[in-house]
Amino acid sequence: MSELHNLRLMARYNQWMNETLYDAAETLPAVTLKADQGAYFGSIMGTLNHLMVGDIIWLQRFTNHPANFQSLQPVQHMRQPVTLKQVLFEDIEELRAERELLDEVLIEWTNELRDEDLDVPLHYANMKGIESVRRFGSLALHLFNHQTHHRGQLTTLLSQQEIEIGITDLLTLIPELHD
Repeated sequence: MSELHNLRLMARYNQWMNETLYDAAETLPAVTLKADQGAYFGSIMGTLNHLMVGDIIWLQRFTNHPANFQSLQPVQHMRQPVTLKQVLFEDIEELRAERELLDEVLIEWTNELRDEDLDVPLHYANMKGIESVRRFGSLALHLFNHQTHHRGQLTTLLSQQEIEIGITDLLTLIPELHD
């Protein structure tokens, strides 16, 4: 499997898992979603918002790639987060609508990517203004790994509320090979 194929697989996995987690989260009352459960981003809503914040930050950085990805245009118009703990949406339904839009952008973006795009060095500054230059394909991998990490935290927070998520394995999306 090529690196590009794996990024496309991760975009589909991201969309599937976000849909699963939002379905589960929406069964809880707002007060429970916002209750501090001792997680790094406090609550289920805090963690869901952080995932959006992280994706927006990285995708806005990705708009500086010389390929000028057309699929990332909607991200250029999103408000740039100012902190990693920023709450973009207090309401789960509004947050989900934006999440679904962003997940579609991610799928379109990975479909737009070409192999040669992955080796381009991307110049960016972090939230503290510290500049870096890193291989674009590795940054794309980081984006998806970051999502997986925090969705793992969300499954724990939801299971603490006795919500069963079900199967979460990437393996579910990997096709079986036949000899």
